[in-house]
Amino acid sequence: MRTTITTLSLFFVSIISFSQNLQSLLKGKNINSTFSILAYDENAQEWGIAVATNNICVGNSTIYIEPGLGAFSVIAETEPRYAQAGFEKLREGKSITDAILYTKNEDGQANYRQVSGMDKDGNVYAFTGKSLKFWNGKASQIVGKNYVVMGNQLADSVLTSMSKTFETAAGTLAQRLLESLMAGEASGGQISGKQSAALVVKGTDNEWYNQIDLRVDHSSNPIDDLQTLLDFHYGRIRLNQALYAYGKGNRSRALEKLSESEKMLDGWTGMYSRIASANISLGDEESAIKWIKKGISENPNWSIYLPAFHFLKDHPEMKGLINPSTFTTKDWEAALNMLSNLGRELEVIELAHRLKSDKIESSYLNFLLGRSYFYEKENEKAIKFLGLALQMDKENIEAEMLFRKITG
Repeated sequence: MRTTITTLSLFFVSIISFSQNLQSLLKGKNINSTFSILAYDENAQEWGIAVATNNICVGNSTIYIEPGLGAFSVIAETEPRYAQAGFEKLREGKSITDAILYTKNEDGQANYRQVSGMDKDGNVYAFTGKSLKFWNGKASQIVGKNYVVMGNQLADSVLTSMSKTFETAAGTLAQRLLESLMAGEASGGQISGKQSAALVVKGTDNEWYNQIDLRVDHSSNPIDDLQTLLDFHYGRIRLNQALYAYGKGNRSRALEKLSESEKMLDGWTGMYSRIASANISLGDEESAIKWIKKGISENPNWSIYLPAFHFLKDHPEMKGLINPSTFTTKDWEAALNMLSNLGRELEVIELAHRLKSDKIESSYLNFLLGRSYFYEKENEKAIKFLGLALQMDKENIEAEMLFRKITG
């Protein structure tokens, strides 16, 4: 008997050790402790959902948004039909309540679901399946103006904290949604732990690059990682704003936006070359070099960007980092292109001619030389080198387009 008990004890210890959710295993259901917030910003005409769970890939099955029509968050025992049929009913002119009840009334497992939905005007309906009250922790929802929070297997104050935080938060809809999610986590979150998180915001007037679809599919700190991703999203926008302001001659705004972007993009090594070039454009070589060296220290492969900064090779802080004797033709093209991006066309012309005299030449190099002559309003020379570019590569589309622009 003792042996049997010991065996069973070890069996259950094994289950608990290797299973995320014992109820899932025993009931044969994919039971996940999850919490989400669904909201609508009537000024921005955006719908958004933020969600976190103790399983992987939460964004794959819980978030459904069609801008201008509505949105659904489907958690606990996930069933996509609530969103699929829900959108169909909204298109037919049904209310959000009827859109959700249509599936619920046919769903024999509705007692295991937790669903919230919102129409194009921000009207909300949500329900929590009755069986969820038997799970560990709290399962419920709170409906407010243009938003709803819900979750299961939660610490007692999670939903209240999420609700209050969203109502008082400032910023974009995405920022307010994430702040609400973080407040829920800070209040105890899911009693069984956390593993993934997602944030999706879509708007009727948003271009594709302004839509937000961020996912952390497996992490020990998914909500913090989601914040990092959102910072990267807005940081890239700030960097573009800095470059735009610089191009328009607004130096003070350019400096402001660049400073904001640097804080938000720290950790995204792929953006460091753009940050460095922005600093150079604004006359701050020292800051540019710090970002270059930071890129190399964080990722040895970042050295692929070094040839573009050839013009910094003699700076004391760059000694030994840039070795032109090892440059390939592609490296020299990167060096010329960076100079041109910085508006230093005369330097492009001087360097390109020196390279040509050293028998370093390519179709793209001649294109860059011709483009610089074009920018310097020397069209005859521009035509000459663009023609050379096309002789070397008749499929050099950039040279062809500029050649046609000049020659008509």
